[in-house]
Amino acid sequence: MANNAGSVRKPGSPVSLRDLLLPYQRRWADDGSRFKIGLMARQVGKDFSSAEEGVRDCYRAELEKNKTTWLVGAPSERQAMESLEKWKEWTEAYKLAIADVIEEREGGSEAVLKSATIVFPHGSRIIAVPGKPSTVRGFSANLLLTEFAFFEDPDATWRAALPSITNPLRGGEKKVRLISTPNGKGNRFHALCEKAREGNSTGDSRGSRGAGALPQERGKWSFHKVTITDAVRDGLPIDMEELRLALDDPEGWAQEYDPLEFLDAATVLLPYELIGLCESNEASESLPAEYWEVRGANNVSIDLGIDFGRTKNFTVCWAAEAVSDLQITKEVLCLRDMSTPDQVDILRPRMKRARRVCLDYTGPGVGLGDYLAKEFGEWDPEKDKFGKVELCTFSNALKVDIFSKLKMGFESRRWRIPVSRVIREDLHSMNRVVTAAGNVTYRAPHTEDGHADRCTALALCNRAGAALSEAGKFASFGGTRVSEVRSFRRERSVVA
Repeated sequence: MANNAGSVRKPGSPVSLRDLLLPYQRRWADDGSRFKIGLMARQVGKDFSSAEEGVRDCYRAELEKNKTTWLVGAPSERQAMESLEKWKEWTEAYKLAIADVIEEREGGSEAVLKSATIVFPHGSRIIAVPGKPSTVRGFSANLLLTEFAFFEDPDATWRAALPSITNPLRGGEKKVRLISTPNGKGNRFHALCEKAREGNSTGDSRGSRGAGALPQERGKWSFHKVTITDAVRDGLPIDMEELRLALDDPEGWAQEYDPLEFLDAATVLLPYELIGLCESNEASESLPAEYWEVRGANNVSIDLGIDFGRTKNFTVCWAAEAVSDLQITKEVLCLRDMSTPDQVDILRPRMKRARRVCLDYTGPGVGLGDYLAKEFGEWDPEKDKFGKVELCTFSNALKVDIFSKLKMGFESRRWRIPVSRVIREDLHSMNRVVTAAGNVTYRAPHTEDGHADRCTALALCNRAGAALSEAGKFASFGGTRVSEVRSFRRERSVVA
């Protein structure tokens, strides 16, 4: 078993389970305080070290034929399941037998996750849930809330979750662990961190408490802070300078890595409940190739949003059909590790079929955009171009426009999207961020499944369809008088 934060040991050297933790991780895992909060940088092993403490607790309970329960809450289903994987790793390391693994959803296999549970032979449990008031309520358990600052509604979730630790007659006195990177001022995690820091005069970056500390004052939080610099000093094998240069964002570095300042304030763009209102069996993720055959000039109800990627991220082509005042998803095409010419071959029949296309025209997307705009015609009324393809350069102004309007489209229930866990998690990962300077932008984390590429493609598709809806008096742009389009352009500019 390898330390997920990158611990490196010489081949053949003796390794105990506890040796898998780096010093700062060991301090966190060994702190037995009832209330414990960790302000920690990205990718320093927050979940890894927290899982060790919890599984060790289950191990002791199983040896004594007792029961203990840990409730693990995370901002999303994906993060809850990823955190649970760390607990499974430690379960294997401690050679704990598993009696059952149970996954509960609100419907079929693609429905929203209610909980995922590991059950041990003597009744101890580890329960992972998306961090919402409805999913954390009703348990009697030790509590770990990971990336707590990024929960949809941390205040309501906190009120619903904290009673889980109330009853000492079921498994003994319960503990609370909160871990997260900062996510702006004014949220529950920020408030609890400030309270914990005020109550810990020794609250430096190496952790305010450790093994063998004096008994904790009632209701007082034990505070641990671990910047990326602290982690590297304690043995985390990361090239900080390379990471900082790659990020190329001083504010982001200060908030996410060092010194962990509370700068931006972020909220989820599309909460699960809002996404659920637009999920429908009317929508589909894929279509047969025959669908994209051109069917005549009058069949022009398909809009496309294309977010271009080459290696790290997907190219996603989101296709929707306009039916009355609805946009019904027909296909969510994802391409990865594919050459640009091969992507063009796949996209071309979809472009022919579409009435309007909004294309990511940023970075590597510039070359693709130039090629497709030449073939299908560019839409740019400012330059008197009235073709099919709008080349969308991702400035902050464009992001604010497309993502805010996408949310309005969901709030008005104008969209129908597939019932899909992958799509749901992708859409949920996009955040609306208010910077320290008061500016609004939109960001999403990089994961193995992309960078909210589906959400971006959907926002572009929404832009494509909305423009035609606003200009609904035009049957097609190709047949519109230039004076009418210029008039529409002025009206749209005033509205924006």
